[in-house]
Amino acid sequence: MSAPDGPVGTERSLGQLVSTATSEMSALVHDEIALAKAQLRQDVKRGAIGGGAFAAAGAVLIFSLPMLSFALAYGIRTWSGWNMAICFVLSFAANVLVAGLLALIGVVFAKKAKKGKGPQKAAASAKETAAVLGNVKPHPRAVSPALPHTGATVDRVGEKAAAVARSSS
Repeated sequence: MSAPDGPVGTERSLGQLVSTATSEMSALVHDEIALAKAQLRQDVKRGAIGGGAFAAAGAVLIFSLPMLSFALAYGIRTWSGWNMAICFVLSFAANVLVAGLLALIGVVFAKKAKKGKGPQKAAASAKETAAVLGNVKPHPRAVSPALPHTGATVDRVGEKAAAVARSSS
């Protein structure tokens, strides 16, 4: 809450109150927009990481298959002495396994980006703020009774203390 513009104990005019409320509402709307942008940026970043993992899986599958297949097949042949065709099939299976793991990483990040719901959170927060502000009622003010001009004095300090006590509760 902002501090009063004048000294403590002075009342602000209606124009000052409207000006303060307008500036605070403007700041609130700007903050809500900034929050939505930040959440959207985070969701886009997660989606980009997922897309990058999918691209990496494709690149691994395409570019590594020929070299890795030959190297792995000849290595299996040297180690086990099996037929060369079986060695190439095992080499291909290992490459598919690596691509599958990278694709799984891509799926995990894509699901996180989909679950993000950043703009929905900000919109819900803005709706909640609007609902709260729509239900605001003015603070009840004590009405001092009209006193006859008989010289009776009113304890102004007591009234102000009671008003402060009501407003702080």
